Order: sequence, then C-alpha cells, then structure tokens
Amino acid sequence: MAVIFIFIDGVGIGNEGKENPFLIDSYESFQILSGENFFKNGKGVQSSNQLYKAIDANLDVEGLPQSGTGQTTLFSGENASKVIGKHFGPFPHSGIKHLLKEQSVFHAVKEAGKKPYFMNAYPPIFFEHANKRNRWSCTTLMTKSAEMRLNSTDDILAEKALTAEIVQNAWREKLDINIPKITATDAAKRLMNVVPNHDLVLYEYYLTDKAGHNKSIDDARRVLQPLDEFLLHIIKHKRSEDVLVITSDHGNLEDLSVKTHTRNEVPLFVMGEGIDHFNDVESLVGVKDGILKVIK
Repeated sequence: MAVIFIFIDGVGIGNEGKENPFLIDSYESFQILSGENFFKNGKGVQSSNQLYKAIDANLDVEGLPQSGTGQTTLFSGENASKVIGKHFGPFPHSGIKHLLKEQSVFHAVKEAGKKPYFMNAYPPIFFEHANKRNRWSCTTLMTKSAEMRLNSTDDILAEKALTAEIVQNAWREKLDINIPKITATDAAKRLMNVVPNHDLVLYEYYLTDKAGHNKSIDDARRVLQPLDEFLLHIIKHKRSEDVLVITSDHGNLEDLSVKTHTRNEVPLFVMGEGIDHFNDVESLVGVKDGILKVIK
C-alpha cells in the first residue's frame, strides 16, 4: 500500500455564494470527496473508508495565513507560525527552514525504512534561479534536504514526473521545452504508475492559489478543470489498499471577491483504509502524523 498525498495550494472552504467557484460550477471530484457539501458549515463525511472534515490553517496566529508557514507546518507537523510568531510566505522563513531540513514527512518516511517520492518536475530555469539565489520552496527544500533528487525534463520525458500545471502545456508554450501535451487523465495514470514502487507519493498543485489572487472565474475554471479530471481518475482507479490524502495550506480560491488569502478552514479529504488515523486531526499540524501512522 501507499499514501497518495495531493497538496492543493490556496483552497479553503468557502461560503454558499456567487464568489465561490466550487459552487458556481460543479466539479465531480470535489462533490465525491465532500459528499456534495464543499461549503462552510456543510456536513462532513465519515465512513469506513472516507473522511472529509474542515481543519484549521490559522494556527492560533493573527493575520492571513501564508504558504511558507502553512506548508512548513503541514509537512513538518510543527506549528511554524507559532515558531516565528507570524504567518510568512510564500517561501519558508529562515527561522523555520530547520523544520523542513530536519523533520519533514519525507525525512520521517525514510527514517521508517520506507520510500517517499516527489512527483513534481522543474524546468532548467527553475534550477538556475533557485541555485543562484539559494531560495527554495517548501516542497523543494524538504525534498533536497531528505537527499531526494528533484525531477527535471528527463523525468517528464520518461513519464516518471508531472509538471506543475498537470497537462504540460506551460513548459511548451512559455519555456519552449519540447515535451508532449497530455490530458489530466494521462497525468493521473502516470502518477498511479509510480505509486506501487513507493510508500508515499506527493504531488503539489499551486495554480489554484495563483488563480485565487487573480479574482477571475475564468482563471478558476482554467485551473480547476484539469485538477478535477486528474483527481477524479485517481479517486475512481486507485488501488483499494492505497490511501488518498488531499489538503491545502490556507484559503484563497474559494472566495473570488478578495485577492488575498482568507482565514477560512481548509478541507482534509481522506479515502481508503486507515482513515481512523486522521479522525483527531484538527489543524495542519496533525496531517503529517496521520500519514506516518498509515504508512507504518
């Protein structure tokens, strides 16, 4: 068995209103995952093999949650916002980098004798800029620190990794990198081909957060449609023994009336055996521990 961990940046649980793109349009994957209750005060889901609940992303700190502290908390199991006394992002603050360098979920999985894998790939220009500035995102910093290789163009061509936008169009159209166009279903199949050889597979989708900042329903649709198709195929075709975990770091896209992040709770979706390990998760802090209990 393995844990498939899909991290979706900037998606909270929004109001039942015209500002919420998840209610303006219907996305089957989110309907299934939430029991058709993906809105504030909607009823959660708890059955023998499925869990949906709202969890806190504010972390007992005032202000709007940010990606640097939220993701560090999610991946380390420590309240990064409390450590530095504020929310910070989008990159990890120097005062919390040690959490990603020393006690990330990747480190813990490896220490347990298991195999983690980070599904995202990065183009050459990313490595040039990151190496020059020594500025890495939360996911790339924890991957490097766990002595895991970051995927590149070769891994895309070998069908062992995915680009940030799922369907591989941005690399071709904006960076002039010769990689094939794929569908979101193709991408889901690629991820599931990797899963049997690992114990934890993480994929990060951050275009949702960018779309939220744009306050555009068209941008929301552009990023949610491939995500919906991608998730739907995984939901319907994952192995019965595998556990699917989906969550976010803070709210944003669920409220197109504001361009900032929100203080809304974020969803925790779990499908598969072992959901009991997530029953007591109340905030971003507890997700890592739930994943480790499933794997161990």
